[in-house]
Amino acid sequence: MDDSIENNTADRDFVEYVVKQIVENPEEVVVEREIDEMGVLLTLKVSREDMGKIIGKSGQTAKAIRILLRIIGAKNNARVNLKIVEPEEE
Repeated sequence: MDDSIENNTADRDFVEYVVKQIVENPEEVVVEREIDEMGVLLTLKVSREDMGKIIGKSGQTAKAIRILLRIIGAKNNARVNLKIVEPEEE
């Protein structure tokens, strides 16, 4: 895979910035970035209270973030996927 993809964290930074602007608990936002043969995988974790805001009505917010990530990925010749992790029961 291309070195520039590994060193370019614009996709992770973008998701982190946007999500922190949407949620009530920005300090609980965690974005992890992995690279494999499929491209870049961003894993997003937010607090339980903020899950609805991130997913949005009928999944529209999550879909919009994924579309913007696809554009960022295309600019960097990488496939970028976003996985939103369900918070665990406490």
